[in-house]
Amino acid sequence: MIITLIQQAAPAGGAGPAIGGQFLMLALIGLIFYFLLIRPQSQRMKKHKAMLAEISRGDEVVTSGGLIGKVKKINDDEMTITLGANNDVKVVRSMIADVRNPKSAAND
Repeated sequence: MIITLIQQAAPAGGAGPAIGGQFLMLALIGLIFYFLLIRPQSQRMKKHKAMLAEISRGDEVVTSGGLIGKVKKINDDEMTITLGANNDVKVVRSMIADVRNPKSAAND
């Protein structure tokens, strides 16, 4: 009922309202993409960066490949992790997926 009243009140000719409606719909789709895709991804990236910055010696980490080990040495963009008895592996810092049982920094 309301839609028919709006259609009756609209002027018969002119493409002005149709173009405005299309722009409004495009803007609405852009907002939906921002809040459902772009914003959550950027928040996830910020949390991952903060997690990587807080890694310290002695933390147990999980790499993207699924290896679990303790951090032995940290450089700027890579770190050495110990996987077991005498198994040290260098890993690029950005390939750390998770930190398990974060510990306080060692006093060495």
